[in-house]
Amino acid sequence: MSRLTKSFWRFAKRGPQIAFSRGMGPSFVLLLTTVGRKSGLSRVTPLQFEEIDGLFYVAAARGQKADWFRNIQANPAVEVRLKNRRFRGQGQPVTDPACIADFLQVRLQRHPIMLGAMFLGQGWSPRPNRAQLEQYAAHRAMVIIRPDEQGKDNSEK
Repeated sequence: MSRLTKSFWRFAKRGPQIAFSRGMGPSFVLLLTTVGRKSGLSRVTPLQFEEIDGLFYVAAARGQKADWFRNIQANPAVEVRLKNRRFRGQGQPVTDPACIADFLQVRLQRHPIMLGAMFLGQGWSPRPNRAQLEQYAAHRAMVIIRPDEQGKDNSEK
């Protein structure tokens, strides 16, 4: 990995954490805390998400190689922070391309410009059809986070 790539990922990871610590942060990004599968330490990762029927969906652009995804495979207990709201939950890893394509369709409907640009940047049509979405999803992974009952309304005051 080049020095520029490492610097980009370091900034991408720390920028949202700083914004969240000030009560700000983009409305489409959450901070996901997992337990490191090797270290046992807390690891915080900013991720884009969609809330669908009270569940939180996050996708791994790096697929099953993403560290946060592998941490959830080893230990599904997570903590989520959305602006001033925090809660604990359980992460369910998903690798089925059809399920991931369903998620991508929702994201494409809700954020057509952002997702269209993402697809264009990877050499795809900005409005892929279902078969193309499933082909794209075959190399991705996703986690569905179910908030714990006692943690659903844990907000900072």
